[in-house]
Amino acid sequence: MIPEPRDQRGHRKRRGSRGGRPVSYDPVDYKQRNVIERGFCRLKQWRGLSTRYDKLAIVYRAAVVLNAVIAWLRHLQDTL
Repeated sequence: MIPEPRDQRGHRKRRGSRGGRPVSYDPVDYKQRNVIERGFCRLKQWRGLSTRYDKLAIVYRAAVVLNAVIAWLRHLQDTL
């Protein structure tokens, strides 16, 4: 769940039970969600993956795997 802006928290508290979604969120779940979203953003940097030009699923999957391997190698290079 995305954290709620401070001004909206006050509005929701003032409205009471009619306020809509709860004010709190789980930071652990949000952190894990953020990692996944950043991974998808990195994948979408490749135009072929974001627009899905490939007609065959196996070719698309190969591009996703290749992108993941390249990202992993860059990560290893940065840690050295």
